[in-house]
Amino acid sequence: MDLHALTAFNLVATHGGFGRASRISGRPKATLSRKVAELEQSLGVRLIERGTHVLRLTEEGQSLHKRTEGPLAEIVEAAEAAASGAAIPRGRLRISAPVVFAHVVLGRLGARFALAYPQVQLEVVAEDRKVDPVEDGYDVVIRVDPPADERLVGRRVLNDERLIVGPPQMRRPAFTKAEHSVKAVLLTTTPPDMVWRLRTKESNGVTLRPEPVLQLSSLFMVRDAVLAGAGAALLPKMLVADDVAAGRLIRWGGQDGPAVEIWALHNSRRLVGAKVRAFLDLLDKTFPKRIFVPQL
Repeated sequence: MDLHALTAFNLVATHGGFGRASRISGRPKATLSRKVAELEQSLGVRLIERGTHVLRLTEEGQSLHKRTEGPLAEIVEAAEAAASGAAIPRGRLRISAPVVFAHVVLGRLGARFALAYPQVQLEVVAEDRKVDPVEDGYDVVIRVDPPADERLVGRRVLNDERLIVGPPQMRRPAFTKAEHSVKAVLLTTTPPDMVWRLRTKESNGVTLRPEPVLQLSSLFMVRDAVLAGAGAALLPKMLVADDVAAGRLIRWGGQDGPAVEIWALHNSRRLVGAKVRAFLDLLDKTFPKRIFVPQL
């Protein structure tokens, strides 16, 4: 059996069509179609039903895909490593990351990675939706406080925290009561009954009840509105660390609770290739103590 043809078939089956498999893999659509046709001819069975608007696998196609997808991915990964030298990262590396992490960290870190590994074509997509690394064709996904998922493995690369911050001209409550109301800038997705549990050096357990003066769909917009004096906000430390250090924002305290954990995850059914390992190692070197610092 031609493993290249089987690889093409599994790409098409995994991504639900020749066009999408072509875009994600970078392989021409015509090549994928030809390879699948060759595989069908060699096996003597039809694997994909033609003539439908949505790709549909035959019963034989479903069985072949289910039984070969995982093992074949490892064989291809191992063969590529052996052919190119396991210590030399190369090829395409696709990464999905939350918008704030991508904008604050991955521009400069991505540049360092590209300069260190010129044979890797790095692509970073900033998005807050929960992607499927297999279906969406990602090698690494960055997630904040991810739930356990048997399909994904990885490592914690960074701890962060959420800070309650306000503009310098806004008077911070004296925190003499257990609960205070404050003018606030909120995300549009904030529940109406949301409260902030404040942790400061002086006290724990103070509750702030935000009264929205403005609701915005982006954390970057929320930060800009706070900088402009609209109200206080609950924001990731990595987004406002520079502003707090420069005095443009005043830190009222941290959100009470456990640290925010940021993880780099990859498909548990695939071997960790040199390019993925190199990227994870660079994250470790950038944040050796798992603590965010304003300048990389």
